[in-house]
Amino acid sequence: MIEDAFLGPAAPDLGWVPAPRYLLRRARILRQLDTLAPGRLLEVGPGAGMLLVEAARRGFRCAALELSAGARTLAAAVIARSGQRIPVHAEADPGWEASFDALFAFDVLEHIERDREALAQWHGWLAPGGTLLLSVPAHARLWTAGDEWAGHFRRYERGLLLQLLRETGFEPECVECYGFPLTNLSERLSARIYARRIHRHGAAQDDRQRNNDRSGTDRGPHLRLYPLLSSAPGKLALRACCGIQHWFVDTDLGSGYLVKARRA
Repeated sequence: MIEDAFLGPAAPDLGWVPAPRYLLRRARILRQLDTLAPGRLLEVGPGAGMLLVEAARRGFRCAALELSAGARTLAAAVIARSGQRIPVHAEADPGWEASFDALFAFDVLEHIERDREALAQWHGWLAPGGTLLLSVPAHARLWTAGDEWAGHFRRYERGLLLQLLRETGFEPECVECYGFPLTNLSERLSARIYARRIHRHGAAQDDRQRNNDRSGTDRGPHLRLYPLLSSAPGKLALRACCGIQHWFVDTDLGSGYLVKARRA
């Protein structure tokens, strides 16, 4: 596993490297992570599990819930290489009720048809006063073939997302709209690639579960990009993009929302 102080961990030989959108989101997540006292943490839909590894290194006692068998296999391999001991569960444990200090779900809620029921369940797993940190894609107007390929049900608007959180027992504390301008541009450019894939393989709706399963672990195009991204010029450019997005997180210009909320 490759360790980079700026880009975080990567495992090219396992087929996973960080995508630019992931790295911009990660930059904002780590800022929020630094505001939380280490405690018991559950991540829903961790994909390759890289953020879990980083949280464990900060002292969190981590567990994961991952429904995709392929993602569980990848996460187990990544976690083993990291030297951490993090269980990755295929289904929820009845003993989770009110037992976690924090719950993370990054780009997961949009894959769930009944998102209100999912949030209510997550609320039940958090201890009173526990923290929910989640990200979702923003703005219906930004819908592209990439959303179809990933198996998304929706993109979210700020007001409706906050209303949904309050109605399921959460009190939002911080809302950021991240990614501007890089992710807005990259999603538009990659949409053509995903449209061609959909044309070749059939409509994405034909097998939504397959699309959901691959969305957190499919890094085919990014494997070719990673050598450039991890070069000195690549990291310099990405640092500049992280700096630019910082000035716009309080606007609605980005392509994703990151929300920190507390169980009321």
